[in-house]
Amino acid sequence: MNDDTKTTQRASAKLPRGFGDRGPAEIAATEKMLAAIKESYELFGFEAVETPFIEFTDALGKFLPDLDRPNEGVFSFKDDDESWLSLRYDLTAPLARFVAENFDRLPKPYRSYRAGYVFRNEKPGPGRFRQFMQFDADTVGSASVAADAEMCMMAADTLERLGVRRGDYVIKVNNRKILDGVLEAIGLSGEANAARRLIVLRAIDKLDKFGPEGVKLLLGPGRKDESGDFTKGAGLDAGQQEFVVGLIDPQKAWEDHIASIDIRLADSEIGQEGRTELEQIAELISQAGYNDGRIRIDPSVVRGLEYYTGPVFEAELTFEIDGEDGKPIRFGSVGGGGRYDGLVGRFRGENIPATGFSIGVSRLYSALKAVRSPIVSARPQQGPVVVLALDKGELPRYQKFVSALRAAGIRAELYLGQSGMNAQLKYADKRGSICAVIQGSNERERGEVAIRDLALGAELAGASKDRADYLELRAKAQFAVPESGLVEAVKEVLGRH
Repeated sequence: MNDDTKTTQRASAKLPRGFGDRGPAEIAATEKMLAAIKESYELFGFEAVETPFIEFTDALGKFLPDLDRPNEGVFSFKDDDESWLSLRYDLTAPLARFVAENFDRLPKPYRSYRAGYVFRNEKPGPGRFRQFMQFDADTVGSASVAADAEMCMMAADTLERLGVRRGDYVIKVNNRKILDGVLEAIGLSGEANAARRLIVLRAIDKLDKFGPEGVKLLLGPGRKDESGDFTKGAGLDAGQQEFVVGLIDPQKAWEDHIASIDIRLADSEIGQEGRTELEQIAELISQAGYNDGRIRIDPSVVRGLEYYTGPVFEAELTFEIDGEDGKPIRFGSVGGGGRYDGLVGRFRGENIPATGFSIGVSRLYSALKAVRSPIVSARPQQGPVVVLALDKGELPRYQKFVSALRAAGIRAELYLGQSGMNAQLKYADKRGSICAVIQGSNERERGEVAIRDLALGAELAGASKDRADYLELRAKAQFAVPESGLVEAVKEVLGRH
């Protein structure tokens, strides 16, 4: 086959799975969300910082899903010097690198926030994306549990600022040291048991979803779901299973939970450290007035990443909405975080205490839409004023009108297509424009321009049959002014809406 007979294959216009496009309304709503989160974080004294999308893969650390396969879990590629680079998996590891690199010039504690997209090379599904936005705040350089308590308070305040009503969310707090004490007590210490420890933590994290009996299956032989898929368990015996489940019951009162820790983890130094820190957080929360259900201790909170070393917290929405099948569903977690005292130290060879909180912006956006929060009802910005181009020979004159509007701070554009007047007006309507500027030969001879109020024009179709009302509306919907009065006339129309 020669080149003349070859046909060019048409590219497929479709997105990869796990990614999405956004239109003007969603972008406007997201920007409004980000502004509200920023205000909340700044109220607590955090300042902005930005890190790049790409880091050296080894800077993301041992917390990658699979070190032997850098492309597993993250999007990675080799640079021209054979170095592995990766799209950031979260916003915390890049912050740790930034703090370590700039440690001597930064104030300590260093309080910062940052927003941006993160990327997961994982199987997408309902509500699970490969690219999504997070908004983080972190305090680096403070070992005080007051820093952890503050994160929980800020999380509560931020959700309310975003339109989530008090009672429709809860900030749940636990301590990984208690969980480490549990793992130690059932004999899963040491590097040899690292994989089984991870299975146990993941099982505990499923308590809300599967209940105590489902967790026991995941702790023991494994669990088969309704579809027949089997999840391998941790292989714990019945006594070990009961020990774990007995310590993670979220229905226990706080006093009962403390008593359970004292009995079961009496000989665990790290478990007792976790108990003390939780008590301190509870006292701080109480003194600040957040112990009214907004923040509560929940021993089943795990958080998935391995770099957490102390208090961990999760922001969960508690309300239900009807799903597509009519059955009630809950959005669950929309943010979380915790203490990660070892992450910055990887770069410096010394322990640097740190704690942080992250909001899943993309997931929270969906939840706020479901409850019709005013934050996400933001309309896209009004379209620009469109200056019609009815005579191609008069483009310089039309361009002068556009420039005059822009000089006055009015968004404006010259129609650059090839269509006639009706199509140009339809174009302005699709752009969401409120106003169009028209000058045909008749207006040009008189030194005038016609100003069309597109919003009022749309009302004419359903206007009152009363002739006087109709004529008044029509007079406002389109009127002529001298060219010198263009800017003021356009401002008048825009001011109506």
